[in-house]
Amino acid sequence: MKITELTDQLIASYASVGGINHLDGTNLPSKSGIVGLTTDLLALLFPGFFDNKVTHSSEIKMETALLMDSVAGRLEDELVKCLAHSPPNDTIQANPRAAAQEISMQFLGQLPKVREILATDVDAAFDGDPAAKSEEEIIVSYPFVEAISVQRMAHVLYADGVALLPRIMTEWAHERTGMDLHPGAQIGHHFFIDHGTGTVIGETCEIGNHVKLYHGVTLGARSTSGGQQLAGTKRHPTIEDHVTIYPGATILGGQTVIGTHSTIGGNVFIMDSVKPHSLVIYDGLDMRVLDKQEKKKASDYHI
Repeated sequence: MKITELTDQLIASYASVGGINHLDGTNLPSKSGIVGLTTDLLALLFPGFFDNKVTHSSEIKMETALLMDSVAGRLEDELVKCLAHSPPNDTIQANPRAAAQEISMQFLGQLPKVREILATDVDAAFDGDPAAKSEEEIIVSYPFVEAISVQRMAHVLYADGVALLPRIMTEWAHERTGMDLHPGAQIGHHFFIDHGTGTVIGETCEIGNHVKLYHGVTLGARSTSGGQQLAGTKRHPTIEDHVTIYPGATILGGQTVIGTHSTIGGNVFIMDSVKPHSLVIYDGLDMRVLDKQEKKKASDYHI
């Protein structure tokens, strides 16, 4: 069979199998371009950590300005594509370039606040991991820092109604770190995922302050069988302040609330709310929920 015949067959499938073609439409954002942007944004958040040379304080203003200018222009270009593809409203549809410039400047203006909350995450990681020798070690070597940094930046864009770009950012981090943190999730300060591999946090999840997760934790939806009819609904759990969730735990449902100061043991499966100051354990046969007084008597259980 000749190349021309093979080409004709493939072109025919473009006509007969729709939905996975993007022809004659708006220009979609560049995945490779967004990856480059995200890498440069990490350098802006953590100056001196992701460069191949020493960054001197005497040069930081000039280097930051140059990188910021480069990021602003490229981010604006990608935002134009995102807004043209899926405009949040008619005003933006009429002038996506102006809207993209405004969103880009507002986003970059949020970076100092993102840095403030990331500093608490690094503190939580250092305080929560006796194996860590320094906060520098955490920043340069812990995949959690990259995952949560990208999620927090992507969340700013997600909150502005930007389509595609935030998800491309977090899926890139997912690929690199093994942690699937949706940009829609609301995550409080002093957050830490120890080890992290296989952790999943869904779009409508709400997480309070001083929360610690371990690897393999899933904060998901009870069911997605409703498909797009569920879009925009609260499908993922709420985790209140000072909660620790151990490896392999699965917590599902938009109405599920894990009360403050609770501890969720490894490999438990939860679809109902848990009162504050609870200990949830799996003893090999059944899942048990202990209240605060019972928790003091549960010293035989090691989780």
